[in-house]
Amino acid sequence: MNIRSMAEWKKIAGGLLLLFSYVPAQAQYDPAFSQYWSLQPFYNPATTGLDGKLNVQAAYAMQLVGFENAPATLYAGVDLPVFFLSPKHGMGVGFLNDEAGLFAHKKFYIQYAYHQPLWGGSLSAGLRLGMLSEGFDGSGLDVSDTSDPAFPTSDVTGSGFDLDFGLYYKHKKWYVGASAMHLTGPEITYGDEKVNQISVPQTFYFFGGYNISFKNPLYKMYTSAMFRSDFMFYRGDVSCRLAYEGGRIQLYGGLSYSPTNSVSLLFGGKVMGVTLGYSYEMYTSAIGALNGSHEITLSYQTDLNIFKKGKNKHKSVRIL
Repeated sequence: MNIRSMAEWKKIAGGLLLLFSYVPAQAQYDPAFSQYWSLQPFYNPATTGLDGKLNVQAAYAMQLVGFENAPATLYAGVDLPVFFLSPKHGMGVGFLNDEAGLFAHKKFYIQYAYHQPLWGGSLSAGLRLGMLSEGFDGSGLDVSDTSDPAFPTSDVTGSGFDLDFGLYYKHKKWYVGASAMHLTGPEITYGDEKVNQISVPQTFYFFGGYNISFKNPLYKMYTSAMFRSDFMFYRGDVSCRLAYEGGRIQLYGGLSYSPTNSVSLLFGGKVMGVTLGYSYEMYTSAIGALNGSHEITLSYQTDLNIFKKGKNKHKSVRIL
C-alpha cells in the first residue's frame, strides 16, 4: 500500500494486524505448500516436462483452521515434453488462486524448459511468463470515513507482468535446483483513485533431495529440503518420507519440519497413475496444533513418447 499519512497507516495497520500478525511465514508473497517436493513445476520452471511425461497437478490448502477469513490456496498446473521439437523441450501452463481475508491474489502463467544431458544426469533451465492479478473486496471493510480513497468500498483489482527463472540438475538418486520469482519486481496499483499499491518482492528458492534405497527393493526413503527468502522474510523446510513401492498400490508417510514455523505430517499413495497426498501442518507458535493447516495434492502422470511402441505406462517419480 502507498501510505500518504500516519493516520492512514494506523487505520490500515489496525485492520490487517489480526490477519497477518500471528503467522510470520505467511508474510512472504508466495504460498508455502507443505508438500513442496511434489509441486516442483510451481516453484521452479526448469522442471517443466522433465520426466518426459504428461504431468497434471493440483493442490488445495486450508490454512489456520478455526480462524475467520483464514487463507485458502488453490493451484493447478500441466506440463509436458514437446516431442514435435525434441524431448529436451518442455512446456507448461498453470493457475494459482490465493485468498486471505479481503485480499485475493491470482497468477496465470506459461513456462518453458530446456533439458540437456550432462555428467550422467540432466541439467535444465526454465523461464516463466506470468500475469499477476490482485484484488481487494472493499465492501467487506468497516471504516468510519467511507470517503477516504485509501480504503476502497467496492471490489477493486489490478494486474502486472511477472517473470520467473530457474535452474535444475537431476541425477539418478539426487537433485538440486535454484529459482528466482518476480524478477521484474511488479508494482500493482488498483482502485479508482490509484492510491493503493502492492509491491511484489523478488523471491529466491533453493532446494534439493536425495533418494535412499534399501536391501528390500520394495522400500525407499526420500529426503528433501527447501529454503526461500525475499530478503525480508525467510522459511526453510526439511522433509523425509518412507515409501512402499510394491504392486499396483504405492504408499508413503513421513514428516516435514520448518524451524520456528511448523511440523507437518505427510502421507499418501498412488493407484493406476493417480497420486493423492495429504499433509497437516501444526504451527509451533502460540497458535496451537488444533489451528493448523490442511493440504491436499492430486497428480496424474502418463508416458507421452508417441515414438515408442506399445501402450502408455503410468509412472510418477516426481511425487514418490
